[in-house]
Amino acid sequence: MAQECLKESETVELKKSTSELKESIISVVAILNKHSRGELYFGVKNDGSIVGQDITERTLREVSKAISDNVEPKIYPKISNASMADKTVIKVEFKGLEKPYFAYGRAYIRVSDEDKQLSAKELERLIIYKNKDKLRWDNQVSEYSLLEVNTKLLKSYISKAKAVGRLNFSYTNVALTLKKLELMSGNQIVKAVEVLFCNKNQLEVQTAIFAGTDKLTFLDIKLFKGNVFELLEKSEAYIQEHMRWRVKFGKLEREEIPEVPVDALREALVNSLCHRDYYAPEANQIAIFKDRIEIYNPGTFPESNKPEDFFNGEEKSILRNPLIAQTLYYSKDIEKWGSGIKRIHEDCTKNNVNVEFKNFKRGFSVIFYRKSEETARLVEGLVEGLAENQKKILELITKNSYISKKELAEKIGISTTAIDKNITRLKKKGLLDRVGPDKGGHWKIKI
Repeated sequence: MAQECLKESETVELKKSTSELKESIISVVAILNKHSRGELYFGVKNDGSIVGQDITERTLREVSKAISDNVEPKIYPKISNASMADKTVIKVEFKGLEKPYFAYGRAYIRVSDEDKQLSAKELERLIIYKNKDKLRWDNQVSEYSLLEVNTKLLKSYISKAKAVGRLNFSYTNVALTLKKLELMSGNQIVKAVEVLFCNKNQLEVQTAIFAGTDKLTFLDIKLFKGNVFELLEKSEAYIQEHMRWRVKFGKLEREEIPEVPVDALREALVNSLCHRDYYAPEANQIAIFKDRIEIYNPGTFPESNKPEDFFNGEEKSILRNPLIAQTLYYSKDIEKWGSGIKRIHEDCTKNNVNVEFKNFKRGFSVIFYRKSEETARLVEGLVEGLAENQKKILELITKNSYISKKELAEKIGISTTAIDKNITRLKKKGLLDRVGPDKGGHWKIKI
């Protein structure tokens, strides 16, 4: 490795000499707990300048013994001499998958190029992650018997999965079919079957319509019970019944257009049922407010990721209930693992609907923001034939006529130069005007 390329990072630690052996071991543990692998160099200052290290067989044994004696669980690093800038340094390559690791009885985590002692909560999280397969809900043996499986539903599911080309076998009997779906543990069904194919289970969806933008006054409240497929159908029908639709007349037929894209709503609903925490006693929730529709499930978003990480589709999906997800994938209720948030975001962006993904202490929500009836009527009457960014500008101005060009650029995600060009076009179309000066004035949409 060239001298100029050697610098401290989340996976590389540099030490001037083996006199800093204790601190080095702490760094090894911190890197392992964050990235599961890394490199340590003796004979290099933390600014990357190479000073070299006197090395004997005894030196290498001391480094090896110190790591062996003071790191738990045990790791077996590769320790070797390396030549850099005509000087000799010690290179230690290490890896391990048995998190959490401890140095001198304490656990650490790497943050940038520093080592931070793990809090009790962070340590608990690492231990849970290490034992995630043992702690999963969906692969635990169920107390239900095969007799409680809805045979008609299972047959229908297999037919659908075959029709969409994701399964290549037919229904035979309950036990053999569930075994082929990997939903059996020996001769017993697993808990995933309870919520997928049994009529009686713990799964509930609580729905409510509120009069305003808070939960003070509700207009309707219902509690749906059933399996995942029933609840998906009931929940989707409930939202579609209570959201606004507009009618667009074509030459030969009329088209009904929802205020929130139906595909995005369904994706949010199936994700909320698939990825919820089934250990939690809470019900899934659907709340329809005057200004938004919220779809909530118990079970937080993985802390190592943010919803935005999935917008480009490059982040790998982290599944809380892999068996449930796999079953829904076969029937094409889930299109592809890890792509749901991306599709929701893209569908809403395409249809000029604001959507938010929000993490809570014990749950996660997808929030679709509704336009007011006045705003919806106004924008509907103006947006025909407009470019996407022009539609967004009009919508934002209907909400805040004093919004600045800089704010428009930030909210839409384009430059202020692009905002200027689109505003000029809207003015030429006779749809937009500026009242007063740039500072202190406001926008006026012309109908």
